[in-house]
Amino acid sequence: MKRRIITISRQFGSGGREIGFRLAEELGIKCYDKEILHRAAQESGISEKLFEHVDEKSVNSLLYSLATGGRALPSGMLLYNDPFSTDRLFLLQSEVIRKIASEESCVFVGRCADFVLQENPNLLSIMIHAPLADRIRRVKERNQISEEEARNLIKKTDKRRASYYNFFANGRWGEADNYDLCVDSSRLGIHRTVALLKEFVQLVPVAVEPR
Repeated sequence: MKRRIITISRQFGSGGREIGFRLAEELGIKCYDKEILHRAAQESGISEKLFEHVDEKSVNSLLYSLATGGRALPSGMLLYNDPFSTDRLFLLQSEVIRKIASEESCVFVGRCADFVLQENPNLLSIMIHAPLADRIRRVKERNQISEEEARNLIKKTDKRRASYYNFFANGRWGEADNYDLCVDSSRLGIHRTVALLKEFVQLVPVAVEPR
């Protein structure tokens, strides 16, 4: 069976989440974002609030090992004995992502899905970005906050996302080499960016996955 798996990484305020959901609608497939947390909670029996607590938050190996029960070794290695540790919750989310990708064509927004699914032959990883000024304007209008508040929120959110991704994926969030396509959403606007991505997806051949 042929499946198309699309992952959307995004700078805060770039419209990436909206683009992901609109693209999925145009392609007639589902888009998953925070639904991953709900499904991981259901399948693991762990409270969804725990998944939400660590969702794309800034992580530091030493700090969160101390906070969640991990044990630092002299060599710098960490043992995570707590089933609720951040790395354990990440692994549970990853299992859900892989399971969904094995069952259907879909779009994933965030969640390090491009890293989790990097071995999938039909993965298309996309990065949505935009100039800071445009992102400030969008966040300011959407959240009804001042320009300075919007700027600070963007800075903090992108920093958290980068820290989360760089820790678990051992890569560099936002670097062009990590993605099949990087798009500045301010060039075309949301609707035409979706149209561009739809055409891109349809042009890329889909591999037949082994049964």
